[in-house]
Amino acid sequence: MTLKVPCPQCQKEVIWQPESLFKPFCSERCRLLDLGDWADENHKISQRSQSDTPLTEEMLDALEDEFLMNNKFFVEPE
Repeated sequence: MTLKVPCPQCQKEVIWQPESLFKPFCSERCRLLDLGDWADENHKISQRSQSDTPLTEEMLDALEDEFLMNNKFFVEPE
């Protein structure tokens, strides 16, 4: 069974397969329009914070260290 999804920008039907280079978008144009909407802050994630505890500098450093350990492509070569 072939999965078909609507393009988030224009609602055109997109077949979800490796050959669909811009999925979930139908084209590079729709992908760039959506990116521009995010850059202009027309889209935002509206979910409230899970915790009311303010983040300390130590907490942010620990989060950054954990992220970098799990995402090696951000680490500069030695």
